[in-house]
Amino acid sequence: MDSTETARRLEALGNATRLEIFRTLVRAGPDGLPVGEIQSRTGTARSTLSHHLHKLIAVDLVRQERDGTTLYCHANYSEMQATIDYLTRECCADARGKSCDAA
Repeated sequence: MDSTETARRLEALGNATRLEIFRTLVRAGPDGLPVGEIQSRTGTARSTLSHHLHKLIAVDLVRQERDGTTLYCHANYSEMQATIDYLTRECCADARGKSCDAA
């Protein structure tokens, strides 16, 4: 994970609709959700939802798989964690002995 990839992911999550979609998938757990269920839970129009999902897929935060005629979306937890780890890897590294909790 590098700063360019992290920036791309944060940019994708910087849209309120995409953030809501991603959080909905994170809450759904490893089984994911069918696209229609994501649409129902977020109130996002199907064409708009497709656009936002493709943006999240492009930065590897979401993956899709088909089961028959149903398209399921899943949060990519390992990439989500890698992004969080990148942001916190050097937490308080320059704090000169102060605890991060004291900040």
